[in-house]
Amino acid sequence: MPDQPRQDAAACDDNVVVADMVRWLERAVIGLNLCPFAKSVHVKDQIHYVVSHATDARELLQDLAAELEALAEASPEKRDTTLLIAPLAMPDFLDFNDFLELADELVESMDLAGILQVASFHPHFQFEGTLADDVTNCTNRAPYPTLHLLREESIDRAVEVFPEAQEIFERNIELLERLGAAGWADLDVGPHWPAGAAAKGAPQV
Repeated sequence: MPDQPRQDAAACDDNVVVADMVRWLERAVIGLNLCPFAKSVHVKDQIHYVVSHATDARELLQDLAAELEALAEASPEKRDTTLLIAPLAMPDFLDFNDFLELADELVESMDLAGILQVASFHPHFQFEGTLADDVTNCTNRAPYPTLHLLREESIDRAVEVFPEAQEIFERNIELLERLGAAGWADLDVGPHWPAGAAAKGAPQV
């Protein structure tokens, strides 16, 4: 079972949020093989799920700092990666995208550059030059705004095992185009937590 998230029913239902993320991971990321590295850490219970109750960038940055430190100190065998989920923060993708610069600066300031890195997913992710309803945007969409904390060593090992990793992006784009909007909708990987701004964040294609 995944590590239990912090509880605060007044803010959001953490259990529902985590369940939504696990469903998305199993049906989309692993089910469609969007990331060939995800299945191994999932089946080994090495993914740490944390629900942030932050409502703005300052609060989310504080939670990110805490989780970066925790991941750096944790044993890779027990916690390989962390998904920091922020259902109450930055429903606007452009705001979230701007926040990622602060996240990278935080990694640098904590002397974790080259050790950890931060990737991201957002329910309204949009590649430059695409329309909002372009199904290919779903390759980087998740039920809620999410910061993915990764170990650089794990990335290096994964690339060694999957030397064709550089081709994943192109393959995923082609896969989503074949799947189409209806196929993605059939996966049912949108948010099931009904309250707050994040409830509007289901990928719409």
